[in-house]
Amino acid sequence: MIYQNRLIELIQYLPTTEEVFPEPILIVPAWIMKYYILDLSPGRSLVEYLVSRGHTVFILSWKNPGPEDRYLGMDDYQRLGVMAALDAVSKIVPNRKVHATGYCLGGTLLTIAAATMGRDGDDRLASMTLLASQNDFSDAGELGLFISESQVSYLEHMMWDQGYLDTHQMAGAFHILRSNDLIWSRMVHDYMLGERKPFNDLMAWNADLTRMPYRMHSEYLRRLFLRNDLATGRYVVDDRPVWFGDIRVPCFAVGTVTDHVAPWRSVYKIHLQECREVTFVLTGGGHNTGIVSEPGHPRCRFQIGTRIPNGAYLDPDTWQTETPYTEGSWWPAWEAWLAQRSGEKVAPPSLGALESGCRPRRDAPGMYVLQRRECLVRETSTARTLAVRRQSFWDSLQLKIRESLARLSGL
Repeated sequence: MIYQNRLIELIQYLPTTEEVFPEPILIVPAWIMKYYILDLSPGRSLVEYLVSRGHTVFILSWKNPGPEDRYLGMDDYQRLGVMAALDAVSKIVPNRKVHATGYCLGGTLLTIAAATMGRDGDDRLASMTLLASQNDFSDAGELGLFISESQVSYLEHMMWDQGYLDTHQMAGAFHILRSNDLIWSRMVHDYMLGERKPFNDLMAWNADLTRMPYRMHSEYLRRLFLRNDLATGRYVVDDRPVWFGDIRVPCFAVGTVTDHVAPWRSVYKIHLQECREVTFVLTGGGHNTGIVSEPGHPRCRFQIGTRIPNGAYLDPDTWQTETPYTEGSWWPAWEAWLAQRSGEKVAPPSLGALESGCRPRRDAPGMYVLQRRECLVRETSTARTLAVRRQSFWDSLQLKIRESLARLSGL
């Protein structure tokens, strides 16, 4: 970790090749998810894949906000998040453009930052990649069931008391959206059949919950979901609106077929927002499993197509019908896209930049991820107690059922 402020830690990964592409990659994950979903485990790490092919990778780790952060807003997340990280990267790798990548809400925030940079003449970006990210919320999908004026007002009142949206309140919404997958199938499999699935890395990541501060979450829901300000030219940064047309770098966007958070047809609307080059990938899986789709993963395939600058628009259903499938993971296609837009390889940059204050501070995963786990322990003590009681109940019930069946079989 080579940079820290009150909202982020910036992690720089050491190279694993003798030479690297001169343009680094800066990854902005969503603040409602932990960055290490993209560095999950050996063989399933997107970061590991990139550095093994000669890319210098930086990634943000967001702080898990507490009551003291209630007044942090969307502008703070842009200023202390994306822009602060970009400034640090520019000090470590000076005079080099940056391949910026955003995942989920991180992609929305990155788009706001990129539009602001284009408006203000900041040309530090080489390209922009959006992973399962929406910028037009007119068709936000099933999450829209939870977002109306009355529901947002209720959330604001609830968040005001504690200063943030609680982890379990947020997780509950996603569980309801995918109740068959996340609740009932597990209940049937674990409790009724008594067959527990082994705990894997993605399940462990999913259990590591985060919060969102009062002001930021309220602004996000009102400015983006309810009013759709970003797509309609009403989103204001520094007293001036930002516009997608000011983003002049090529874009690579990924949508996933069964995404309940960022429906792929909504992600596809990036074709309506810019006249520049857009490469779009549609891959199988959901919001997480479609992105964490490493080479060699079974049954992977994707569709990919590029619209040239000022090219004709193709509606999403026609695009899906006419675009051929490619077997395997989309990761190599993206890495090749990045390499084509990078210069000849050079010696790796230094770890941090001591003269600029970006010094190596601690090893990954940094401090904020560990603070998240400490908060999680405090927040879930009651929930864990209830879980133990539920498990005891189901174990007792299963025992009674077996005893009753044994008595019946003996009659």
